[in-house]
Amino acid sequence: MTQMITANNLSKSYGKFEALKNINLSIGKGKIVGLIGPNGAGKTTLLKAMLGLTKYTGDLEVMGVNPFKDRAKLMEDICFIADVAVLPKWISVDQVLDFVEQTHPKFSREKAEKFLKKTKLGKKQKVKEMSKGMIVQLHLSIVMAIEAKILVLDEPTLGLDIIYRKDFYDNLLNDYFDHERTIVITTHQVEEVEHILTDLLFIKDGEIVLDSDMEELTNQYFEVMVSNDNYDDAISFKPLSTRKIFGKHVMLFKNVNRGELEALGDVQRPGVADLFVALLREEEQS
Repeated sequence: MTQMITANNLSKSYGKFEALKNINLSIGKGKIVGLIGPNGAGKTTLLKAMLGLTKYTGDLEVMGVNPFKDRAKLMEDICFIADVAVLPKWISVDQVLDFVEQTHPKFSREKAEKFLKKTKLGKKQKVKEMSKGMIVQLHLSIVMAIEAKILVLDEPTLGLDIIYRKDFYDNLLNDYFDHERTIVITTHQVEEVEHILTDLLFIKDGEIVLDSDMEELTNQYFEVMVSNDNYDDAISFKPLSTRKIFGKHVMLFKNVNRGELEALGDVQRPGVADLFVALLREEEQS
């Protein structure tokens, strides 16, 4: 199976509010996908559908099964990390390991304890005695010890300091990702994950506004820092967006010959955050 998640005309409404509107997507094996969107865009609803936590209309398959009807089977091969506040305050590290060992058939306690040795967490330490960063380390140690095929991360580092966030993604790449697993990440801190992503999904108002791999983005979109002398020439190429930094105009272009753009100024691939903002504004103006 090369396609791990496929959706066709996937929709979800809460009363009159359409959280998802005819979503079509396909996520392959070995991909690290960034699901990016503003608050209320439909990210969490889409993840809930993938995890079998909500009903929907349309077609959705995750590893070949209907996630809502076959959730028990799905949970054997999928892991999920959301906000870390879900663990009860009274539970200890050992008790968490005991619980996961008893409930998940593909959990290796030996692997989890190996990962935990790299942290400052003690076996008898309780959640109420841990910092948020420590709880994330506990979560990640458990997840990396489960032979899952899909990992879903919903704002996994929310509220953590920059050191813990960097360690989280470094550990994820070095100790977990093996190009066979598939990872889906939602985050507002896109600058911290864009270097690990293979694919991007932009979602706005329940609709996918961009579905692309990173290589395609590199070939399609260019950011150019244009001097005032070249401003008029640059405008003739119809940039998607323009902003001013240090007296120069930073412009975003799509499907314009790179050679022609290089005559206007320094050319580079746009950051994911800048691209996202530009595309959303373009949608609003169209």
